[in-house]
Amino acid sequence: MAGGDKSMKALREVWRRAENSLCADCGKPDPDWASSTLGVFICLSCSGIHRNIPSISKVKSLKMDHWDDAQVQFLAKHGNAVTKAVYEAHIPIYYYQPTYNDCQVLREQWIRAKYERKEFTELGKQLLYTDGVKEGILWKRGRDSGQFQPRKFLLSEREGCLKYFTKQDAKEPKINVKIDVINATFQPEKIGNPNGLQITYLKDNKTRNIFVYHKSGKEVVDWFNAIRSVQFHYLKVAFPIASDNEIKSRLTRNFLKEGYMEKTGPKDAFAKGEVFVGSRENGYSVQKGLPSGTQGNFSWPYGITIVTPDREYLFTCETEADQLDWITAFTSIINQAMTPQEYAIEAYFKFKS
Repeated sequence: MAGGDKSMKALREVWRRAENSLCADCGKPDPDWASSTLGVFICLSCSGIHRNIPSISKVKSLKMDHWDDAQVQFLAKHGNAVTKAVYEAHIPIYYYQPTYNDCQVLREQWIRAKYERKEFTELGKQLLYTDGVKEGILWKRGRDSGQFQPRKFLLSEREGCLKYFTKQDAKEPKINVKIDVINATFQPEKIGNPNGLQITYLKDNKTRNIFVYHKSGKEVVDWFNAIRSVQFHYLKVAFPIASDNEIKSRLTRNFLKEGYMEKTGPKDAFAKGEVFVGSRENGYSVQKGLPSGTQGNFSWPYGITIVTPDREYLFTCETEADQLDWITAFTSIINQAMTPQEYAIEAYFKFKS
């Protein structure tokens, strides 16, 4: 057997190992690229990020490029499991590890944090999102003008809140939001910036949004993980018997579904268009279609009925695919048990109605 054939056979054997069946960085199945300097198997998308840090990682296609014997032996000696044991040895429990479904800035900063900055190789390493305090400038979109302006933000674990100030020398914040009512998720398309972050919070049990970005991908991802860090430590105190993984599941979450539906039915105190959706065991459900005999001015034909203990909410979707997607999203929420905080929000909604 020729030397090249032997190398390709050996490469395929390493490639077929179970540990290498998913991208080392985002978890995408069937990676067909690898780093000849790190020894990891990665997907095409992550290989593009590796290619931007050539001093750390040199990538090659497993299908199209030539691999010499030394490179194949290096891959065989390392692989995803061995390399992860080094570069992912001490990831904070609250640190968000992106998947292939996440946006570019999250995946890029995750890869740079691992291999370039080596943030997770040492136990107890001090990082900018682990201090319990973060202060800096983010560009915030104005509610009325729609223009982005620099604003000072302050996140404090000791005070358990996030503040922002309209002027850098201002004594009092424009808002002061408790950390337990905050959610943060990256929304680059909605915000119109690849580093766009949407911060959602509750004020008087009504949903409010802050849209921000920073020109530095590292800085905006550090803010995101700092919020998760402060939330984690707050919830550890609030729920001392909960496991770390239980608390982790209650940190920032991506939106399950976002889009448009038409709403019908009586107009009431929910003027902001918010509907509380609880668990099935508490009397909530979702049904395909509208109740028999429903009347109204519908321009979209595909109905959804949200059933709550007190009343029904009627919506319509433009397409059947949208209808099914919304039903799937509502069902996933209804199948989850409610948290103490969600019981409090439910009680507020019932009081307002």
